[in-house]
Formats: sequence, C-alpha cells, structure tokens
Amino acid sequence: MTDIAIVDYGMGNLRSVSKALEHVAPGASITVTEDPEVVRRAGRVVVPGQGAMPDCLRELEMRGLREAVMNAAMSKPFLGICIGLQMLFDSSEEGNVEGLGIVPGTVRRFFPTARPAASETGVTNGQRLKVPHMGWNEVHQSANHPLWKGIPGNARFYFVHSYYVENANPSQAAAFSHYPSPFTCAVAKDNIFAVQFHPEKSHNAGLALLRNFVQWEPA
Repeated sequence: MTDIAIVDYGMGNLRSVSKALEHVAPGASITVTEDPEVVRRAGRVVVPGQGAMPDCLRELEMRGLREAVMNAAMSKPFLGICIGLQMLFDSSEEGNVEGLGIVPGTVRRFFPTARPAASETGVTNGQRLKVPHMGWNEVHQSANHPLWKGIPGNARFYFVHSYYVENANPSQAAAFSHYPSPFTCAVAKDNIFAVQFHPEKSHNAGLALLRNFVQWEPA
C-alpha cells in the first residue's frame, strides 16, 4: 500500500509538496500519481493545486480521477491545498462551475474594491484590493484540531489565490485570515482537512502541519 498519494491532475506544486512531505516523513512511501487505482489504495491522500477551478475539474474528469478523489475525501486522511480546498465545495464563481459537493458552500472571488472594514485593518471604503491575494498572512485557528498541534494560533502561512471559500456550515471552519475582512482559510470535516494557503511554502509552520497530517488518525 502507498502510504501517501499526491494526486497529479496536471496542476499544482507537486514537487514542492512531495519534497516537503519527504522531509517530515522520511520513512513514508510517497507517490505523485495520476493513476486512480494508486489513489484508491493509498492510506493518505493529498490534493494540491494552483490554477483555475474549471481547469481543475476538467482535468480530474479527463484523467479518471474524480471518483477516486471523492472516495478518498470520504474515507481516509485527506489534505486539500489551495484548489484542493476549493474543489470540495458545492460551486465556484470561477467559471460558474459545480464542485465536488463534499463540503457545503460556495467559492467566491475577492472584491476588487474593499468593503468598509474594521478600524484595526486600516482599510476604508473604496480602497483597492490586489487580486490575487499573494504573500504571508496570519492564520487564526478557530477550532481545535490535531493538525494545529505545535503551531501558534496566529502563525503566518503563504497564500496565492483570487478566490476564497464561503462556508454554508460555519462549524466546519478551522481557521480564518484577513484580506482585509475575515475569510475562511481552513476547513475540517471528519477525515478531511483542507487549507487555502500553501504549507509546502510556509517554512516551519507549514512543515509542522504536514507532519501532523502524516501522523493524524481521524476518529
């Protein structure tokens, strides 16, 4: 059995994710694969990604990976990164496409003009937002979870995205960040943990999260 399968659907930082996992789990069998059967047999599954949601879903279908990814998300430790988070939701404003429908909610685009925000953000109505949101942001944990073990509650992680998830079930939000208003940047549901940021690019905090994932045994 493959310990960890990293799903290759033609998008994402596959090498960076693989190298980061090899660093935190040197004894694990880690495979980058586009073979649905390998994904099915794996003990743990990681779905990274960068790019557009319509392209992501199309490639999953074309490579026969959609069913294997959905089965993994419902049956084994599953980590989604960036688009790997967004694809889990019901729908996305990016291309007005349907997602996998595993986590209830919608993927929204950042407003090109900021809404009025709290005074501590230093943002006033009419201030322009840079889209995509790119760079280091504090991640505020909003729920206890094994993947946060040893990670400070306001640790900084690296983001690159133009869209964010809007949860229909707020109890599944595991963390939030600000740009400039709060947005969900991590969700937890049963055996699923998925993040908008890139742990493979987030130095010590990111490596800690990946190490926790390798050791995680969902109830």
